[in-house]
Amino acid sequence: MQTIPYVKIMLPLTKFCTIRREMVLYLSKKLKGGADIAQSLSHLKRWLQVAQLSDDIRYLKGIGEQRAKALSKLGINTLGELITYFPRSYEDRSKILPIAAVPHNETACVSAIVVTEPSLSRVRRGMELLKLRVCDETGSIDITYFNQSFIKNQLKEGQSYIFCGKISCEGSRRSMTNPLFEPEDAPRLLTGRIVPVYRLTAGISQKLLISLIRQGLELCRDILPDPLPESVSEKFQLCKPAYAFENIHFPADAAALELSRRRLIFEELFILTCALTRIKDAKVRKSGIIVSSPRLDDFLSALPFIATDAQRRAIEDTFKDMQSGRLMNRLISGDVGSGKTLVAAACVWAVHEGGLQAAFMAPTEILVNQHCTTFNKLLSPLGVKVAKITGSMTAKQRREITSKLKEGEITLLVGTHAILSEDVEFLRLALVITDEQHRFGVNQRAALVSKGSEVHTLVMSATPIPRTLALMVYGDLDVSVIDEMPSGRQKVDTFVVGEDMRERIYIFIRKLVSQGRQVFIVCPAVEENEERPREIKSAVEYSKKLSQEIFPDLRVGCIHGKMKASEKDSVMDAFVDGGLHIIVATTVVEVGVDVPNAALMVVENAEYFGLGQLHQLRGRVGRGEHKSYCVLFSDFEGEQAKARLKVLEKESDGFKIAEEDLKQRGPGDFFGGRQHGLPQMKIADLCTDLRILQAAQEAGRETLRLDPCLKRSENRALKQKTDELFLASANTFN
Repeated sequence: MQTIPYVKIMLPLTKFCTIRREMVLYLSKKLKGGADIAQSLSHLKRWLQVAQLSDDIRYLKGIGEQRAKALSKLGINTLGELITYFPRSYEDRSKILPIAAVPHNETACVSAIVVTEPSLSRVRRGMELLKLRVCDETGSIDITYFNQSFIKNQLKEGQSYIFCGKISCEGSRRSMTNPLFEPEDAPRLLTGRIVPVYRLTAGISQKLLISLIRQGLELCRDILPDPLPESVSEKFQLCKPAYAFENIHFPADAAALELSRRRLIFEELFILTCALTRIKDAKVRKSGIIVSSPRLDDFLSALPFIATDAQRRAIEDTFKDMQSGRLMNRLISGDVGSGKTLVAAACVWAVHEGGLQAAFMAPTEILVNQHCTTFNKLLSPLGVKVAKITGSMTAKQRREITSKLKEGEITLLVGTHAILSEDVEFLRLALVITDEQHRFGVNQRAALVSKGSEVHTLVMSATPIPRTLALMVYGDLDVSVIDEMPSGRQKVDTFVVGEDMRERIYIFIRKLVSQGRQVFIVCPAVEENEERPREIKSAVEYSKKLSQEIFPDLRVGCIHGKMKASEKDSVMDAFVDGGLHIIVATTVVEVGVDVPNAALMVVENAEYFGLGQLHQLRGRVGRGEHKSYCVLFSDFEGEQAKARLKVLEKESDGFKIAEEDLKQRGPGDFFGGRQHGLPQMKIADLCTDLRILQAAQEAGRETLRLDPCLKRSENRALKQKTDELFLASANTFN
């Protein structure tokens, strides 16, 4: 390439400053006269080792189309994604022991010389053995490799290697099978050090991934952005990005690993805090309808029960929001049965007293009917007019409702998606209430809010999480936590049982049905699938077995997510009305209607569900006056899985269960596909890293207090990172 001599002249300059993509493109045009710019750019980049975090990983050595596809399944498509693919754990292979000192059946690293030439033999078709012997001053090891004939050319007699594997002892004879190895005198990635362990997929081995990350770090070391302001790094004594990335993947020692983890966890939580705070501040700056707060005692004294202190506090929070002149965006988080609906009703009453209107959106007609009934009981004695609108209404019924709504005669309209229709017009909409667990899309919420001007938003969630965590997870919302249950709420007795209890549970079901009670049975799958183990129960097949073989004299229904909405409504209506004794379902009933007559929840293959999810399912029963029970079937052998389920036998507090679930499953699984909330954490653990979280929140708030729009030069990289988070989460943050 003729341009190289000129580029060599420019090399001191390239070492002096960071070469940007534009500069390389400019050089390419200059030196090649604009011809074949793409090819010239590629050559220049490779020769000068200029990399960008956005570069495709296919440019790395050892990656073809197939490996690129496999890496994509792990979320690795660019250099940036490669170096931020952090290890899930580590193995300490830093100690190299004498052969004689390695305990039986333990994994260890030894330094040994190959003393016999590797011998390859075929035992049978499809089975090849490669055997050799290695030794050090203290003893020898017989090594066997299965179906790895290529190793014969990699291990040379008389040369020294580090071998790592499990050593078995039979008398004085020691042996290893398929150990890792590296030349002793070469740079080592897999032995003689603390080695990272990554989550893998088919076609990607630990050795390959480690070598790719090594390549990636070499290319990216000098271009890693530092989103932390220097003042923050100094205050919290955080290491530099290059050191952190090097030692998170290839730690020099345990201390370096801990230092790196702390830096990267802090950075991730700091950026998230800043992004969420910016979203929240943008909303706070918007004005909202001023709803003059009436006397709360006037509302509470009209109730047929006494509100809890937690409910009072939540109501007071919402009243302050709505009279502040700023938009309310508040989440009410509480356990199943904690009384979140009462808080919503109080807000509707405040809106009514101000001559304004409210809307409540529910996903199904059954729930619309249920919520409409509940709100009428709470609000009609106070003169609040509550109405509903659904898709099944006649044209005449619909015209009557929309006419009264437009005239302001209706204060609260409860509806399905029908509430979003153009003909549904409010005189002055001031409050929109939705239920987070029903996962309405952001666009649907926005469409409802757009039916008014300066409309307040109240979101309810039955996912009980600790307050500190809630403030992070719902960082774009203000949070009120109802952590107190109303008096008289009965405990649901819970039992974890094995298959040996099956017949006794069938007898118990018959007994309850004979007493007039009803039963939920929840399965993890909809239909049988050849890819799943046969013992995993599916709702469709199991409901047939129950109705045809086990309980032919009882009425058994089935409901699952693949059914049409009208079919699901029909089955649930029959169950609510008492037309069905047993309903077999998937988790579509996790969030559903109240069936006060249901006294038993049976969950099949309970080990497939999270604790929080099981607690939600358990919350479907115990809603009436009858003693209620929850039975969790599981024959899973693992002690950890059994201990996890036993938590539900002892604990009924949803917040404590949620904490345990978070510890065991991690935030990604815990929050699942929520409509608003956290992006997937790459390294931080929102349960175990709470101390770092608090420090990062403190630093984030202080940074934004001093520079709300992140315009200062030291915050330029931080602004870019938070902007990226805005874009990535545009459809998830509300």
